[in-house]
Amino acid sequence: MKLQPLHDHIVLQPLTEEKKTKSGIVLPETVDKDKPEMGKVLAVGPGKRDDSGKLIVMGVKIGDKVLFKSYAPDEFEIDGDKVLVAKESDILAIIK
Repeated sequence: MKLQPLHDHIVLQPLTEEKKTKSGIVLPETVDKDKPEMGKVLAVGPGKRDDSGKLIVMGVKIGDKVLFKSYAPDEFEIDGDKVLVAKESDILAIIK
């Protein structure tokens, strides 16, 4: 299935691994929720419109690796794969 996000939404593939302690205990996802996560951009919406109706083009593109706010995206499972949908304003940086 292919997703086409609307407005200023972005579909992300999470790239962050499970968090484990040195002794091997897996930490729940709620730990470190304030730290940014890493993801790969899979799809990008057309952008949002300003007050005059002009389209504001997105600053990220498909294939970009990005840091995003971990608490911001909505999580979905599509064809057995975990994907995240976030707004462009939740993207903190593009990793070059």
